[in-house]
Amino acid sequence: MAEAEDYVGGDAEWDEPEEEADAEEILEGEEATDAVEGDSAEAQQGPRENTGPRTTTRYLTKYEKARVLGTRALQISMNAPIMVELSGETDPLKIAEKELREKKIPFTIRRYLPDKSYEDWSIADLEIQER
Repeated sequence: MAEAEDYVGGDAEWDEPEEEADAEEILEGEEATDAVEGDSAEAQQGPRENTGPRTTTRYLTKYEKARVLGTRALQISMNAPIMVELSGETDPLKIAEKELREKKIPFTIRRYLPDKSYEDWSIADLEIQER
């Protein structure tokens, strides 16, 4: 790695950040302690999975469909195993569309909700509208 002298300014000294006070000094007082305790448990868990009845629609959206087809076509083009019987088809996108019609794509759609929870839907569980 280059030394400080190699940078513009040559002999200029680097300003070192001042050391901060200990965490105990910063968190003195009841209000700061309560806020940190309440946030730490939820922040470490991350998003929660929605285990109750599903709230989102059972239909695959056009955006999810585009993402699934594109991702699966890329996998197929990189020699991933094909989940359907082929009848001379070689186009990865056409193969991915056939897999989607037959609900054989081994993907799970994760839909995030406003309360930071999420729902997981497998492709087999979703309704796919033909257009």
